[in-house]
Amino acid sequence: MSTVMNAIITDDGTEIHYRDWGSGRPVVLSHGWPLNADSWESQQLFLAEHGYRAIAHDRRGHGRSTQTWEGNEMDTYADDLDCLISTLDLREVTLVGFSTGGGEVVRYLARHGSARVRQLVLVSAVPPFMLRTPDNPEGLPVAGFDALRAGSRADRSQLYRDLADGPFFGNNRAGATVSHGVRDSFWLQGLQASARSAYECIAAFSATDFRADLTGLDVPTLVIHGDDDQVVPLAVGGARSAELVDGAELVVYPGAPHGITDTHKEQLSADLLRFLDSSPTSLDRQGAHHA
Repeated sequence: MSTVMNAIITDDGTEIHYRDWGSGRPVVLSHGWPLNADSWESQQLFLAEHGYRAIAHDRRGHGRSTQTWEGNEMDTYADDLDCLISTLDLREVTLVGFSTGGGEVVRYLARHGSARVRQLVLVSAVPPFMLRTPDNPEGLPVAGFDALRAGSRADRSQLYRDLADGPFFGNNRAGATVSHGVRDSFWLQGLQASARSAYECIAAFSATDFRADLTGLDVPTLVIHGDDDQVVPLAVGGARSAELVDGAELVVYPGAPHGITDTHKEQLSADLLRFLDSSPTSLDRQGAHHA
């Protein structure tokens, strides 16, 4: 593991681009599909201005990171995140994962433990398990994910346009006021991802089972989800995750869509700041446990 300007290099030679703003206790922000670190810019700026070191990275195959052929699945995403955290020697980290990024941070904790982690926040996140299977009847039919794959192969530029103009930001709801600029940003970020990585990531976020990962979490956890999320419905995602994580706090945004990092950015930033200031350090937790 090593670094170049604004990037760390993983053991397989992949460059993971990151932005590192502010100083103080670190907050690491993991983005959704098919986006990159730019999708966190509002929260990253806010947190850096409020005394935190806010770090957002581009997942492999996305944004400015290497467009890898292999490794487009959750275990490797989690290992890349571990490389970032270890290389920068971050401690007392608050991990924040949006959508697919929620799976990445949960899998990181399952594979690498919580020694460096203080808190976890899941925002519109894909855990515990999106795909409907015999032992997960509450999940979503595979046909929807197959349609994403078909759209990705046929005309992924139009697929991203349709998602941005429709369900991602709730722009298909009566009275929606999502700007063209916000929707164009989603489209542009999507096209910065490689076709291969974006295609394979659909399986990564939909067919990865995080249920056992969640039940093993041992850090304070905040779950934030909109109750009009048409991409990861509340009943499939946030509500079930909160049930599986011991002591998790669930905050539901009434009428909110999937992309609340943009549509509810002031509310989300305020909730993140409240939670960041709310819990003891890992040393405090260990002392309380042993007492």
